[in-house]
Amino acid sequence: MLDKFDKHLPQLILLKKNTSRHNPRSVQSSKPKKVLILTQFYPPDYAATGQLIAELANHLSELGMKVGIFTGQPGYAFDRDNAPKQERQEGISVQRSRTSRLWPLRIRGRAINGLLFCLRTAMHLLKVQRRYELLLITSEPPYLSILGYLAYRWFGLPYTCLLYDLYPDVAVALNVLPSRHLLVRFWDQINRHIWKSAEKIIVLSPSMKERVVKKCPRIESKIHVIPNWADSRMITPLKKPKNWFARQHRLTERFIVQYSGNLGRCHDLNTILVAAELLRDQPIQFLFIARGAQLDACQERVERANLKNCRFLPYQDKEVLPYSLTACDLSLVSISPGLEGLVAPSKLYGILAAGRPVAAVCAPHSYLRDVLAEAKCGRAFDNGDGEGLANYIYKLSQYPHYAESMGLSGRQYLQTHFTPEIVAKTYYEVLNG
Repeated sequence: MLDKFDKHLPQLILLKKNTSRHNPRSVQSSKPKKVLILTQFYPPDYAATGQLIAELANHLSELGMKVGIFTGQPGYAFDRDNAPKQERQEGISVQRSRTSRLWPLRIRGRAINGLLFCLRTAMHLLKVQRRYELLLITSEPPYLSILGYLAYRWFGLPYTCLLYDLYPDVAVALNVLPSRHLLVRFWDQINRHIWKSAEKIIVLSPSMKERVVKKCPRIESKIHVIPNWADSRMITPLKKPKNWFARQHRLTERFIVQYSGNLGRCHDLNTILVAAELLRDQPIQFLFIARGAQLDACQERVERANLKNCRFLPYQDKEVLPYSLTACDLSLVSISPGLEGLVAPSKLYGILAAGRPVAAVCAPHSYLRDVLAEAKCGRAFDNGDGEGLANYIYKLSQYPHYAESMGLSGRQYLQTHFTPEIVAKTYYEVLNG
């Protein structure tokens, strides 16, 4: 029905050139394990991985698990240089290292920070390894899982790998390292040893699972696909005239296309900016609420092209997300060419919770296309198809009620598939199984 309707939407003349519901099993009755989560990022850091881990830890604790967190000091926080070294919440203990935070937005700085964090984590494991029955190890920094392998070999402590990003493949795709580099081959070999010894492997998408299986077919049976999520009670649909954030930033009168999140090297901004250039004379505004390695280049390109239809706002605190995510009419998600299955944009789930339609820029085989099709909440475009994206944006700007109906459809889909409660139960079963 949506496709049929879409055929009758107007074209921008300038551009005429050429399921089933999730039904988690009941939580197992066996005694919950004591789990130590190793992650470099954790609130007050605003890095998405840290925010998700915090929410996951809270829900696992509610399900009866004793959860420990070992993390670093904030490197991406707004105005916080330091966080408490130790914190205790119900069922959760958090301990932070004192390692340095050098140039968190630069590759070299992040690598040094990661190594320092790993050294501090190793020291922590020597002290607490007897207190826990399982390690859950995130892929940030990417070599952190080596400590899980060593803890298993030395202490017999089982570990599960949670892969948010797949390295060294990301480094190869971003041309940081050539594919046949000795370090890449050595890294792949280490990964295979780590994955074979791991109790479980958790990935975020089917395409990421395919990548891992291709590298190490023997571990297919232990790989679990568990997506990210968003809290639909915290983030709810809100019309722009009633939204203080939209009013404050004068976003109520025009059709707003928003990119909210990390402007990192893994995200395709070129296709989005081509669309902005083509729509420069239309009453449509592109809003970037972001920070990241590509932010400066993105702003410079906008200035060179004199794009008055683009605005930039700083990254917003978590408490503002329910208002910033609903201060638009269409939201954007993108993955750079060659990175499908290596990264998974967590911003998608917050957009669905906000009840906004989605335009995704991604590869033809991306899992994002399946989600958008099943949820009936938007459309995906190939990398480089800025013209197609611009046409779609123009169509929706002419029929805002159509955009609104797609957004509500996406929210309904999220509530039956990607809530914290649904996903946490799946994590519980995998970790406690």
